[in-house]
Amino acid sequence: MPATPASASSPGTRMAVTSHGRGDIVIVLAVAILFGAAHMLTNGQYGFHRDEWQFLSDAQHLDWGFVPYPPLTAALEHLGLGLFGLSLVGLRTFSVLAQTLVIFASGLMVRDLGGGRLAQVFAAIVVGLSPLPMFEATEFQYSSFDLLWWVLIAWCVIRLLRDDEPRWWLAIGLLAGLGLQTKYSIAFYLVGVAAGVVLTDARRYMRIRWFWAGGVLGLLVFVPNLLWLVQHNFVSYRFLQGIHARDVAQGRSEGFLRDQFLLNINVFAAPVWIAGLVAYFRSRRYRMLAWMLVAPLLLFLVAKGRFYYTCGAYPMVLAMGAVVSERWLRSLPRAGQVALVATAFAGVFATGAYATLRIVPLATDGPLRDYVLQNNADLREEIGWEELVKQVAAIRDALPAEQQAKLGVAVGNYGEYGAVMMLGPRYGLPAPITTINSGWLRGYPQPPPETLIVLGNSRERVDEFLVNCRVAGHVTNAWGVGNEESLYHKDIFVCGPARKPWAELWKHGPEFG
Repeated sequence: MPATPASASSPGTRMAVTSHGRGDIVIVLAVAILFGAAHMLTNGQYGFHRDEWQFLSDAQHLDWGFVPYPPLTAALEHLGLGLFGLSLVGLRTFSVLAQTLVIFASGLMVRDLGGGRLAQVFAAIVVGLSPLPMFEATEFQYSSFDLLWWVLIAWCVIRLLRDDEPRWWLAIGLLAGLGLQTKYSIAFYLVGVAAGVVLTDARRYMRIRWFWAGGVLGLLVFVPNLLWLVQHNFVSYRFLQGIHARDVAQGRSEGFLRDQFLLNINVFAAPVWIAGLVAYFRSRRYRMLAWMLVAPLLLFLVAKGRFYYTCGAYPMVLAMGAVVSERWLRSLPRAGQVALVATAFAGVFATGAYATLRIVPLATDGPLRDYVLQNNADLREEIGWEELVKQVAAIRDALPAEQQAKLGVAVGNYGEYGAVMMLGPRYGLPAPITTINSGWLRGYPQPPPETLIVLGNSRERVDEFLVNCRVAGHVTNAWGVGNEESLYHKDIFVCGPARKPWAELWKHGPEFG
């Protein structure tokens, strides 16, 4: 079994940490930048994902909170719109930067645990070629930044424990606050941090003011969203409960443990990160980090969370695994070292190449495009939005003038809402109306429209709420891709006024869709 690292207070570990030159960091940074550049080159291939349309629409209505999530992601999207306009590559730059930092921080964690150049580069490449981190760089998602905060918190904890420098709690608190402003599920990770403190020698920090100062700083960063939640009767909490119940009912939590190995981290590196977890538990100084994976993993398992919620915990165990594996390799004959290193890198690259073919939009035509669209539902959700909005405009243009004068566009999911909001002005369409997600907060026009073009709803639902509905068109896309819109929301209706007062539709709170 690979030996655990020595205590950071021992001369051996101090020498290991300080003996690595700047060249190691430059190489790891180069690896991270190379991955980032590759994503920048491929991120403009298709269109915005339905989730991205949601962030774009919320970026037009900045607030300290939104129904499905905290405000930071929409604020970054607002900044991106100001810098780049409605640019696929430009707006996804933030996700690419986050992924680049995750890869770089993975190498830094190895260095700070005493690993050499080989271990640092290996960890960086493994993270870059892992399915979930790879995906997070291909789209603008709040989970992209959630992953970053998890990894940076782990790096700060390593520095805290290595140097026994309690002022790192301020950085941990700041990152925790940013995480809570990004995605509420980071609270499970913070439970892991707290468990690691209470259950290990790190509890000594509870007697030091910097520990509590970090907690106060994190709370201060989170307070604006907390106040928003109070003002809105914790609508996000109730909404997310509904989302979770739907996910469990649809089986989206199944395969939780399996996908920790297959998707959260490159599967070929499983022996390495498992060795890292064992090494953390065996290390008195670094044991806290083991609980930072195990505690949220168990909590999400019991609560039936989605597998990707824990993705951010794996770079830290991979980092320790790379360190102990590198030390173990040194005990082998030279030929054995070369063979194992070559096998490890070859396996990681082969697994990563397979993941790349299924995740990254490498081509806009030909077999590579067909293969990725066949195997990647998320990329299929990037297809057809411009055509959808054009079709709505064409249906509007075919209506009599008196109907056009009092027209509304009602949508049944947040992708449609964002696409019509962002692209509709090009065609003179009114702002969309919906009770879905944060669209519910924005209400409905006064006076209400008397004619509606309705997307994303079944015939039964439109007839329940509106009068004189007829099918006016169908959702299609030029590539013939089957996605949520073209398969399940393909009918576009034109309807008359609502059967009930519009306030009746809003009184039950936001729906999810």
